[in-house]
Amino acid sequence: MQELVPPRLRIGILGTANISRSFVAGVAPSKTVDVTAIASRDLAKATRFATDTGVRRSYGSYEELLADPAIDAIYNPLPNSLHAQWSIRASEAGKHVLCEKPLAATVIEARAMFAAARLHGVTLVEGYPYRAQPHAIKLKELIDSGAIGHLLSIQAAFGFTVPRMEDIRFDPRLAGGALMDAGTYPVSLVRLLARQRPARVYAVARWHATGVDQTLTASLEHSSGLLAQISCSLASGLHRQALISGTHGVIQTTFLNSPPLDRPALLTLKQGASWEAPYETIEVPAVNGFLAEAESFERLIRLGPDQWTGATPEESVDITLTLEAILHSARTQNPVEVAN
Repeated sequence: MQELVPPRLRIGILGTANISRSFVAGVAPSKTVDVTAIASRDLAKATRFATDTGVRRSYGSYEELLADPAIDAIYNPLPNSLHAQWSIRASEAGKHVLCEKPLAATVIEARAMFAAARLHGVTLVEGYPYRAQPHAIKLKELIDSGAIGHLLSIQAAFGFTVPRMEDIRFDPRLAGGALMDAGTYPVSLVRLLARQRPARVYAVARWHATGVDQTLTASLEHSSGLLAQISCSLASGLHRQALISGTHGVIQTTFLNSPPLDRPALLTLKQGASWEAPYETIEVPAVNGFLAEAESFERLIRLGPDQWTGATPEESVDITLTLEAILHSARTQNPVEVAN
């Protein structure tokens, strides 16, 4: 008897930014996901994007794409300030939503987005491609298995240089800044490993001329006793790494969206509290993060929540609450309690 193959999940993309091109290229080899349409507020841009990438249909408005009955889900990589509006519009159109990080500019928006998805019977998730990596899955397994004991501290950092002043990440009207771009990754990593949001945060920042944070560091205190430090920058050399320490060991690791595919991804594990305890290098396969994430999204829709490797709705709300508290702390130069 021939095995039935489920139809591929048909995804449309809102917006023609560079990340949309990376998403199309990453997902192209998939046997379960198909990017079928692209929309822009400028039809010429959408048409050029479709010609360049091989996407079959292009639209001159987001509304036209959402009205297409041949699209099952949308990928929303629009500027941060537009995530809520267009994810809610997609839910109202009956489309599942994979929304780029950060899910929303405020927790009020995030909760409204999830409420709309529930009301219309669709799935909404926040995209962190690194979480679909075998690398991140292995890291979570090690922590949950007690490989380094009870967590004591996490240091997680992500920074790079944005050279152009006109880059949207420097626009406060679009919810720009280092924290809302690079900083979402270390904050999400801490939430993944801590399994709770912090109780209190304290942050300091160096500010760009436009008023957004350009470099920021924050301390995160958890009720479990865990202390975490995150840092992010739009003006530094490229780095993305984490140091996780527990009562019985340490893990050093990167947490890349898409590690180099010509070699395994690595974690360094040291078990034991002595200077003499050896370091062990753990190798895991490296895959394209967009591909792994999109295929996990397809399985989530078809088979259920246990198939999703990314942030749960609860985690996404906690991440948003944490981002809000960190930014408030940086602006007021005071510790801030993380709201419920």
